[in-house]
Amino acid sequence: MTASHDTPEVLDRREGPYGEVVLRRHGRLLQIIANGCFLMDTSDGRSERLLIDAALDALTPAGRASAPHVLIGGLGVGFSLAHAVSDPRWGGITVVEREPAIIDWHRSGPLAEISSRAVSDPRTELVAADLVRYVNETSATFDALCLDIDNGPGWTVTEDNQSLYSQAGLASCATVLRPGGVLAVWSAQPSPEFEGTLRNAGFQGVRTEEIPVARGVPDVVHLAVRPG
Repeated sequence: MTASHDTPEVLDRREGPYGEVVLRRHGRLLQIIANGCFLMDTSDGRSERLLIDAALDALTPAGRASAPHVLIGGLGVGFSLAHAVSDPRWGGITVVEREPAIIDWHRSGPLAEISSRAVSDPRTELVAADLVRYVNETSATFDALCLDIDNGPGWTVTEDNQSLYSQAGLASCATVLRPGGVLAVWSAQPSPEFEGTLRNAGFQGVRTEEIPVARGVPDVVHLAVRPG
């Protein structure tokens, strides 16, 4: 039986390394659910686009390579990747996603309708890994690191992600950034406390950009620069 417009239709349900992940279609929207918690859908994408644009705009002349390389933490529904690929100024785009199911949905599943061109772009590299482990183990460095792996520093879906937003976790993020490199962190709500943590981790130029919404608390992007 086909689901009605008001009833979400489960397209795929998998037990992943960090629990259950579900892809649903609700009307025209595709939704990702993790362990029963709504993560994101395809309704807008403004905040994901701002995450990428703000990171590029924040790169200082000293920190901006001729073709900067961005590391995106979290593939999600693909808005951040697709927007990065649409900008020819990015020379390399690496995406780290810890859920194999989400990568599959983009490569050969329903989410390919958003990201198929971006996934096949020669600048794109998809890495199946946990971002916390990746930043602690990789020898690669980047001009920008855009984090969208959770609902933000004050509202994590999994406890494992909390360490990334700590002072020690942010210091680890700094190690994968080149001098003058930019850290951009998406959040479902503003967090003055997180701004303080960024400064305590050694970042400079800390600021927050808001994404207006029709009602309620705006999404935000926290921005910070690794000293040159």
